Amino acid sequence: MNKEDLSNRILLGEDATFEFKQVYFTNSRIRGPKRAALADELAAMANGLGGILLLGVDDKSREVLGIPLERLDSVDLWVQEICNDTIKPALSAYIHKVTLDTSDGTSVPLIAVEIERSLFVHKSPGGYFRRTSSSKREMSPEVLARLFQERSQSRVIRFDESTVPGTSVKDFDESLTRRFARGKAANDVATLNKLGVVRDDEQGIARLTLAGVLMCTVNPQRWMPHAEIQAVSYAGERVDVDYQMDAKDIGGPLDRQVHAALHFVRRNMFVAARKALGRAELPQFSERAVFESLVNAVAHRDYAMAGARVRMHLFYDRLEFYVPGSLANTLTPESMDSRQYSRNELIVSLLARCKVDDAFDVARSNMMDRRGDGVPIILEASRELSGRTPEYSLLNDNELRLVIWASHTP
Repeated sequence: MNKEDLSNRILLGEDATFEFKQVYFTNSRIRGPKRAALADELAAMANGLGGILLLGVDDKSREVLGIPLERLDSVDLWVQEICNDTIKPALSAYIHKVTLDTSDGTSVPLIAVEIERSLFVHKSPGGYFRRTSSSKREMSPEVLARLFQERSQSRVIRFDESTVPGTSVKDFDESLTRRFARGKAANDVATLNKLGVVRDDEQGIARLTLAGVLMCTVNPQRWMPHAEIQAVSYAGERVDVDYQMDAKDIGGPLDRQVHAALHFVRRNMFVAARKALGRAELPQFSERAVFESLVNAVAHRDYAMAGARVRMHLFYDRLEFYVPGSLANTLTPESMDSRQYSRNELIVSLLARCKVDDAFDVARSNMMDRRGDGVPIILEASRELSGRTPEYSLLNDNELRLVIWASHTP
């Protein structure tokens, strides 16, 4: 919004998408609004249609008061801390420094906090609120349940087909989208819509879907900070910072995450020589099994779990994967090798069109095979190398763990 738009909105007063507050100070400390109360307002907007909260305006008289210039940065930081620490899951907000004229024509600084309609349901200190008019309302259990269903893994509209607030077709990287366009214009909205990477939101605005963000933008973490792989290599057999040899947070499009994580394992695992067979190299882990594990992790994890990342831990005697989300449908750890179910059908279909880097010998030309043979490959390739069967287990019903045993100890 420009200055004229903001001034007009102030004159009209607060509504479902616009709120303003005066900022009070005691010496250099922010005295009002209260941290918890502001968190409730911001979360309510995110749980509703989104909107703008303007700091520096009296919410009763509608008078523009401003914020002292020397305290502008501290208020900015204070709002960031509220969004990150007081609201769960953390809230993504765009904080702008703006100027408006007071009643006597003096230009003063203010802070505008822009909140998009969120993919998630946010809890603030007062509970679960939603803004539907000029004030917030605590959601009843029925409304809250319905909102969770709308914004999490729906059985009608899959979560990876949900639109991502704040995105537009301009956010696509044409070189990435061209992989799926099959000769058609990679920036053609009709083509992107057919691919499922663009959908109209509730206001009829063309937005990227979750799958579109994860596969067709250079930096998906701009909108989905948790959509990454945390990789750590340890020298010993347990998690110990004193024995941490290498660590990397791996972001980018999902197929590039897989390649980068596989490079990480290749860089950190040892390779020994097996002299009994005329000196043959014996890797610590099957590269093919690691590849399939990584692809399955990014393809089937639950992206509705804000803050949860895929974790990969490389130890002396094993490799562990932690994948956010319970097992989909009626799968169990014991039935994974004989049954299949895709939580993210659109992501799976897009990964199936992505080429595998020629640097890796994984017996695949494309990232995924729709036949669902990833788990059997993981079990067979690992068992052949180490003599031990990989172990799947479900932790607290919301995280899948896979343990692949090392081939030997040198």
